[in-house]
Amino acid sequence: MLKKILLALIALIVIFAIVVTMQPASYRILRSVKIAAPPATVFAQVNDFHKWDAWSPWAKLDPTMKTTFEGPDSGTGAIYKWVGNKDVGEGQMTLLESKPNELVRIKLQFLKPFADICDTEFTFKPDGDQTTVTWTMSGERNFVAKAVCMFMNMDKMVGGDFEKGLAKLKANSEAKK
Repeated sequence: MLKKILLALIALIVIFAIVVTMQPASYRILRSVKIAAPPATVFAQVNDFHKWDAWSPWAKLDPTMKTTFEGPDSGTGAIYKWVGNKDVGEGQMTLLESKPNELVRIKLQFLKPFADICDTEFTFKPDGDQTTVTWTMSGERNFVAKAVCMFMNMDKMVGGDFEKGLAKLKANSEAKK
């Protein structure tokens, strides 16, 4: 009887491993919002890490979070580092590319609670008297991340935070125009 249970357990583990392996290796999370402000106004809020606390969905999760800035104040080469509680963890963002009023591309590195690297982009497209802002995060998933994502919907979790951040970015940008 014990042998049958052990064989059944091994079979379940093998089946689970096969299903996990078949999951997509990459992910992409994308949200957009229309903001009644010119691209330059919105771009300025994203291109300068010093301004992120005003709209970032994670800034308020840990009031004692320690942040440091390196490199230029804004644009390519700017670096934002944080160390916080379990809700925000520890990591670093490096601004890799900055095209005024068009694009901000960031390398996002998580150190804690887990190590991961992903690409983040903000695009700014004029649309009449508004700007369409699109926030995208993409990356690769290893075996463990694939397994976790079978039980947690990363798009809903992170996408919801993107929506909150974009709503704050919208309110702040529209107040500045």
